[in-house]
Amino acid sequence: MNPTLRQMRAFVALAKTGNFTLAAQALHVTQSALSGLIKELEQTLGARVVDRSTRRIGLTDIGRELFPLFSQMIDDLDSALANVADHTQLKKGLVRVAAPQLLSCTLLPQVIAAYRAQHPAIEVRLADTEVEGVIARVLSGEADVGIGPERVPAPPLEARELFEMPFALVFPENHPLASLPRLTWHDVAHHPFISLQGQFTERLLDDIGAALRHASLRETPIRPAYEVTFMTTALAMVSAGLGITVCLPYAEPLVKLHGLVLRLLDEPVLTRRFLVYTRPGRSLSPAAESYIDFLFGYVRGSQR
Repeated sequence: MNPTLRQMRAFVALAKTGNFTLAAQALHVTQSALSGLIKELEQTLGARVVDRSTRRIGLTDIGRELFPLFSQMIDDLDSALANVADHTQLKKGLVRVAAPQLLSCTLLPQVIAAYRAQHPAIEVRLADTEVEGVIARVLSGEADVGIGPERVPAPPLEARELFEMPFALVFPENHPLASLPRLTWHDVAHHPFISLQGQFTERLLDDIGAALRHASLRETPIRPAYEVTFMTTALAMVSAGLGITVCLPYAEPLVKLHGLVLRLLDEPVLTRRFLVYTRPGRSLSPAAESYIDFLFGYVRGSQR
């Protein structure tokens, strides 16, 4: 025996109102349709659930036993469906975002604030971490969305390009480089260079060497004087006069906060792609999909 949801709703409404007319009105059906559903339920169960009289109905023993059970089942189902509707209509939800520290203290707070202005019921949790931690958090499921630079070899994740930016040189306002009409990677080699540890610097130095050799120019060796974990540390060291560094233009607000100058580098023009990472074969929540769409739109708008 498998009572249908319509049959159970009809029975619960009738049990609560004690009247066919009122129950039919509550369900927005005709009285005859309601009566038919009750009869179908009784045929399915093989037992009567209500005793009918000319003025009012009463529950049978079986009806009294079934009423709290059916009522709870319907309440739980309605609650679950309402919760799903809230998620799909972005009336509630959670997005967990992982991003490198520099991106997390420059571009992303602006994106999150703008997104929350449109969707105040959606909670966005930002995990600021080292670059390699972005991939790890997405792979482990700790983050729904990861934002970070392109990695070689590519991680086993779905990736979409968010932006591509050229490298820029960062130095104090009174630095000798400020007087040059344009800046090249050859100029970088003549000053103490503060770099980030790991793949960032390794790949950057490889790109510089390959580009200079391809251009048949004298390869200028660039050897880091200091290697640090976070770009915020590198900027603080530049501000203290310990050297110069390079970063991407999205970090300009933080560069200015340190009272430093940011200028694009030439010969060669080297760029980095930043990607949005998600787990393959896993459907994103409506909130996460909404946030990603908003992120891409925000970045496109800021580049105009």
